[in-house]
Order: sequence, then C-alpha cells, then structure tokens
Amino acid sequence: MAEVVGGGTGGAGAARAVAAPPSEALRIPEFEIVPRVGLVIAGVVVALLIAAIAVDALWPLMFLHVVAGASWTVVDLFFGLVIGPIMGRLSIPARMELATKLMPKMVVLMPTVVTVTLAAGWQLSTKLHTNLSFYPLHGWVVASFIVVGVMSVLALGLLEPANIAVLVELRKRRPNPAVIEHLMKRFIYCSVILGLMQLATFVIMTKLAAG
Repeated sequence: MAEVVGGGTGGAGAARAVAAPPSEALRIPEFEIVPRVGLVIAGVVVALLIAAIAVDALWPLMFLHVVAGASWTVVDLFFGLVIGPIMGRLSIPARMELATKLMPKMVVLMPTVVTVTLAAGWQLSTKLHTNLSFYPLHGWVVASFIVVGVMSVLALGLLEPANIAVLVELRKRRPNPAVIEHLMKRFIYCSVILGLMQLATFVIMTKLAAG
C-alpha cells in the first residue's frame, strides 16, 4: 500500500494513517466491562471470607488463603510469563479481540483473589501468632508481607485501572487504537513484573512451610 500513498511532505502522514487503521474499521464485539455472573461469584466468595473470619476457625481460613493465594499466583505467572509476551506480539485488532474476551473476567477476578488472600492470610497469621516478633521465622513473614504488599499495589493500583481503562475505551463508538496500545503495554509490563515477583513468594512460602 506504500506505493499508493503519494510522496512529498504529506507522504509520511499518509503512511502513518495506513499503518494505523482507522478506529471505525475495527470490529469490536459486544462485551460487559464487569460481568454480572462474575459479580455473583465474587459476592459468594467474599461472603465465605466474612464467615470464615467471624468463625475464626483454622481450617476455613487456611482453605481460603491457600486457594486464593494459589489462584493469584497461577494467574500472575500465566499472564506474566505466557499471555503477556504473546499479547505483546499481536496486532492491535487481535489484542482488542483478546481483551474483550479475557479482560472483563480479570476485572472481577483480581480484586477478589487479592482481597481474600490478604484478609484470610492476616487472620491466619494472627491466629497462629506468626506475625509476632518472637516467632522464629518472623523475618521471613515480614518479607512475605512486603512482597505481597507490593504485588497488591501493582495489581490494584496499576493493573486493574489499566484493565478497566482499556475496556472503557473499547466501549466507545470510535475507540482510539493509540490509547489502547499504550494501556495494553502498561497491562503487559505490569503482568510480567507480577509474574516474576510471584517467584519470590515461592521461596518465602516454602521456607515458612519447611521451618
């Protein structure tokens, strides 16, 4: 198509227009920014968390912390080390197609697993007294708090807003591919960082489990 575009001072601008297809040519499928079914499932999970904290029994807290923490770890590793690099090589239309299928689920999933992991984990640590200074591996527990705290800030402060912003842009009548490209890069980079930080949690948690 470069031969069709004329030369001269207007050639570069026309070439850029060809390289970036107009937003009206992009086909955006219908989707929900926040899936209603996902909200129902998240509500049930949060209700179970509240019940477990109220009962203050060891098994429910351990179950929720392990399941939510494992889910968080799997999602971060999968996105950071598998989906992230793949999305980085996709064309903008392909990224949009994937985003409309996958990212609405992430809007509900990530806040839920992060909240359950942190709340159940802190309650469990308090019950087992592992967050007190006399605990032999207290330094490792503090390290886990720091790593999980940083991951929580990244997940809820950078990844989630970028996710929602992409979906809001896609819902517009004429979405801007440049804006989506910028937000998707933030999403991908943040996912990679979270995936690598989850490797540090493996070291810390296996040390705490081994004693």
